[in-house]
Amino acid sequence: MRILTTALTVTALSALAACGGANDTEAPADEATVLEGDDASIASALSAGPSDVTDGATILDAEGNVLREGTNGWTCIAETPGMGPMCNDAVWMEALGAMQSGGEFPTGKMGVSYMLAGEGDAPGVSNLDPAATEPTEDNMWIKDGPHLMLILPDPASYAGMSSDIADPVYVMWKDTPFAHVMVRLADAE
Repeated sequence: MRILTTALTVTALSALAACGGANDTEAPADEATVLEGDDASIASALSAGPSDVTDGATILDAEGNVLREGTNGWTCIAETPGMGPMCNDAVWMEALGAMQSGGEFPTGKMGVSYMLAGEGDAPGVSNLDPAATEPTEDNMWIKDGPHLMLILPDPASYAGMSSDIADPVYVMWKDTPFAHVMVRLADAE
């Protein structure tokens, strides 16, 4: 669950695309290639949540491009190099925006995010430091399997909860503005 890394990656890639950062001399992709890429991104995004969420969700590719407009308030994002695919409610999308801007997670609201495909090919994440990019001896690195992530309305609610990644329910990034509950549904493969 590399939310911070993914948020920053999506922002950087979107900015690069908007500024014409791609090589202008490169031949445009043919339609079949674009469709194959979109199909793979859509399949990746849809793997993150249950069908009652994904059926009406907005679908984003790894660069943040909208591949399908949604109708139910959920947004599913394809796997990126730093994070597995995820489906987020509006509060989690607000939280990702806050992380991009250096703000804090929203309070006073319950937020739900599904990562039913786990971390995918992403390398994992520190359970202690949202800014960590690689494991160290003391940053409690984890590569989680399928899980849910919950933002609780009152940040004080995290105080008595475990941050031990061996537990099936634990707080990630406890004592940071980005604390949230992780609910493990299955072990990582």
